[in-house]
Parts: sequence; C-alpha cells; structure tokens
Amino acid sequence: MLNQIRPAIVLTILLSAVTGLAYPLAITGAAQAAFPGQANGSRIERDGVLIGSDLIGQNFSTAEYFWPRPSATGPDPYNAAGSSGSNIGPTGAALVERVAAAVTASGETSVPADAVTTSGSGLDPHVTPQYAAMQVARVATARGVESSVIEATLAAVTEQPILGIFGEPRVNVLRLNLALDEAAPLGS
Repeated sequence: MLNQIRPAIVLTILLSAVTGLAYPLAITGAAQAAFPGQANGSRIERDGVLIGSDLIGQNFSTAEYFWPRPSATGPDPYNAAGSSGSNIGPTGAALVERVAAAVTASGETSVPADAVTTSGSGLDPHVTPQYAAMQVARVATARGVESSVIEATLAAVTEQPILGIFGEPRVNVLRLNLALDEAAPLGS
C-alpha cells in the first residue's frame, strides 16, 4: 500500500508546486514585463500620487466636472468592493420608474441610455460621447470658460473603437476631468 501512496503524495506536491507556484509566478513575471501598466491595475497618477484607475469609475458630482453614469454599487457610488449590477430586469417596474425619474430630473426630453442606467458591474469608467456632450454647457458655465474649450478637451480624450471596428467611441470620465483641470483650471 505504501508503494501506491508515496507516488500519489509526491505527484500531488509536485503538481501543487508547478500549478500553484511556478506557473502563477511565470505568468505574473511575463505580465509585468510585457504590460506593466495593465498588470498593476491601470493606475492613474498625478505628481506621483495615485488618484484612480482607467478601469474603475469615480463619483464626480460637482457642476465643474463631467459626471459618470449612475453606479449600482449601493449607498457608496463606485465602491469597487461592492461591484454588482442592480439585478433589475429590463421590464421591471422598478427600473422603468428609476429611469423615468432620472430623465425627468435631467430636464432633457431625450437622454442617452448611459445617462440614466447603470453598467453591468456598476463601476464602468466610460460614458458615451453623446452623454459627455450633453454636459458641456453645465461644465463650461461652472468653470467660467467658453464651451469651445470644454468641447476641444472632450474631443481630445474621446477614445475611438479599437482598429476602427471593435467597440464604440467612449470617454473615460476620470481622464476627461483630469484633462479639463489642465485645459481650464478651477479658479482661473
């Protein structure tokens, strides 16, 4: 019986070392070498201070900044620890009521879907160029600058589909607000 147990134990230890230690270390090393930014969370830093990530939205609510789409992460918007969808079905009365209230609150007769609906994770850092464009007048007024300055900043940070065909045009709200602080600083 010992002749059968010893190879099983040795094989278990060997496979555990290979699949639980060597392989993860090799993949982590390759990712760090080939894609260090992405491997470290696509962090955004300003003056050496971590201020966010390209992958996780942040809650902006003052008039001087572009606002993200609504977040479904509970009482704390864009809480990465609470990533989840709202689990409200597209025909559910709760969703219809919430969207109708958001459209009414916006004061617009027609709004892009991302202005009033959450993303699947509740953490999406992007909005459509249409939703961002809808906010230009408010941001320009709050910053006391011409709308053309805000529009130029928006155009500069709008991301196009990958290779021109994969995905949709999108705007990373954190990157847009950082570019906005450079182009039209508050209090200027």
